[in-house]
Amino acid sequence: MGSRLGAGVAALVLAIPLLLAAGIAGVVSALTGSSATGSLTCTPDGTPTGAVPGFTAEQLGNAAVIVGVGKQMRVPEQGWVVAIAAAIQESGLRNLDYGDRDSLGLFQQRPSMGWGTPEQITTPTYAATQFYEHLLTIPNWQAMSINAAAQAVQRSGFPHAYGPHETDARRIVAAVAGIRCEPVPALDGTGDCNNIQAPTSAALTAINYACGQRGLPYIWGGNGPDSGDRGFDCSGLTKAAYNAAGITLPRTAHAQFHTGTRIPDGSPLLPGDLVFYGTPASITHVALYLGNGKMINAPIFGSPVQINNYRHPNDTYVGATRPST
Repeated sequence: MGSRLGAGVAALVLAIPLLLAAGIAGVVSALTGSSATGSLTCTPDGTPTGAVPGFTAEQLGNAAVIVGVGKQMRVPEQGWVVAIAAAIQESGLRNLDYGDRDSLGLFQQRPSMGWGTPEQITTPTYAATQFYEHLLTIPNWQAMSINAAAQAVQRSGFPHAYGPHETDARRIVAAVAGIRCEPVPALDGTGDCNNIQAPTSAALTAINYACGQRGLPYIWGGNGPDSGDRGFDCSGLTKAAYNAAGITLPRTAHAQFHTGTRIPDGSPLLPGDLVFYGTPASITHVALYLGNGKMINAPIFGSPVQINNYRHPNDTYVGATRPST
């Protein structure tokens, strides 16, 4: 089952800004988790500076994700600067798996304070979305200083720490906002949430979202924390994942199977495809294909969102579809 996703996690835009020239391979790695061979190709769009002294490709790649999410959410450019300044102060623009108490990720958000699960917070698109969602609730934030706006979101014990990063934040935004990157088709992908490859931006976004939900419980009819549920059922997860990519799916697994673009039997699957089980007359399960024979899914009562093999002896696999806009 599934129903509408509330204020879901925004995801990577179809054109995600990255860094030029020598830094591209490193930025691609930071963005997608892939190896330096990458799964994106980047082209100039406008006149970006392409580099910022003192910042590495890894840092600028994370900045590109933050700016890309801001664009997707239609946050004004001032908000991108606020977010980058906050991330410079909190993590040095690095996706940290440690911090003060239970703080994690680019913005050092805390699970205990309601920012999300550790898996979500250390997913850069989720972390950036949460930052922007909080920023947009602040009255007249655009009239505030960069420091005041960042502090209103972060509520730091060091309330004046963000302003000194404004100049660097503006330089970084100028450097990454004018690069467009498109995914290069991957034959099969990795099957690994820590090394995501996908053939389209929509598939990359959907996988990235689903990977951020690992560990949440299976709940019949569950649509996820963004809609007030503690977890997901199978089609709630796939619907939410593609909703994050701007693609609306029906609520139930059965409806998703019968409305999607069917992949011919025997054709290779690509990361992001939906795989279905049961019979054509009664679809009982749906999952998101990751590549390398793996899928991510909300399996059944007592089993959280997790990665499994998509085929096994005696399974009831009936086919796959490829969501598109």
